[in-house]
Amino acid sequence: MGKILIVEDEISIQRILEFELKQWGLDVSLASNGEEGVQKGLADNYDVILLDVMLPVRDGFSVCKELREKGIDSHIVMLSARDEEFNRIMGLEVGADDYMTKPFSAREVASKIKAILRRKKKDQQPVLTPELPQTEEVQGGNYLTCKTLKLDTQKIEVWADSNRLDFTLKEYELLAFLMKNKNKALSRDILLDHLWGMEYFGETRVVDVHIFKIRDKLKPYDIKIKTVRGIGYMLEGEESA
Repeated sequence: MGKILIVEDEISIQRILEFELKQWGLDVSLASNGEEGVQKGLADNYDVILLDVMLPVRDGFSVCKELREKGIDSHIVMLSARDEEFNRIMGLEVGADDYMTKPFSAREVASKIKAILRRKKKDQQPVLTPELPQTEEVQGGNYLTCKTLKLDTQKIEVWADSNRLDFTLKEYELLAFLMKNKNKALSRDILLDHLWGMEYFGETRVVDVHIFKIRDKLKPYDIKIKTVRGIGYMLEGEESA
């Protein structure tokens, strides 16, 4: 049974979502303001947190940022009545995984959460599409490597030059997928499909924002994720010129 936290101040939306998710056998907790959302988010291990942007006491952006800074790796879906690109990007930059714009149906939200929970049950390493030839995934047992970069596939950790880097789960999954296909150009659609799923109701901009954040963290270690014009992204491995 998945554990879900709904942080939403509109009681009508809160109750409708709670009812729909409980119909699917999910364990649902509620919070009605930002501070309560932080406290509940830190107090339990939730699979998914639905987090409204406009909340009393403190907004959803600051709530998301604090949860991430304190090591919470729940899948965070930001909810907002506004659809400006600024809000979508800000939510992703403070650590959100997904973004949904109101109005939405409770069934739409339930579909997204079910997709998230299905992916969480799978092996942490995304499955490659048939058209992408398999590369050697693991070297030395439980690791993916590229130059000085090493991913521990058991502990879900990222290391570079013996330094452990602070990655969210989604950033880790994206980097792992790129490492499994280093020196291959991967389209944004492929990345979006494998890491967010077809049920994701956002857009390819979410991929760009996560790539930007990963690049920033890898910059000191000369690990390059190249933009392939008209296609997407490619992690440059040892074989590159």
